[in-house]
Amino acid sequence: MGRLTTHVLDTSMGRPAKGLRVELRRIGESDRVIASGTTNSDGRLDGPLLEKKEFKTGTYELAFFAGDYFRSTGLAAPKPLFLDVVPIRFGVSEDGHYHVPLLLSPYGYSTYRGS
Repeated sequence: MGRLTTHVLDTSMGRPAKGLRVELRRIGESDRVIASGTTNSDGRLDGPLLEKKEFKTGTYELAFFAGDYFRSTGLAAPKPLFLDVVPIRFGVSEDGHYHVPLLLSPYGYSTYRGS
């Protein structure tokens, strides 16, 4: 059965991003939030965002609320922040494990399909 997981690493601090809110939308089906959570001390959600019957092929978007996270760390940064909400739109084409990590700093980010 398929599942979708994520985690966030704060590369500016060299540690997991604890307390970062994440929302998931399935694009094309009302675009409403279908799952959400907040990262734990390891920068991960406590469980998959999607799994089993809820896991379907299609296009999804993860929204990472980076601005809220950076403000909570006490980061001295200009207003407005360069990165506020980081959207990652990706496709799910098969029934398998999709892991979408985010490497994050106040001025940049990267992602990839992890394992």
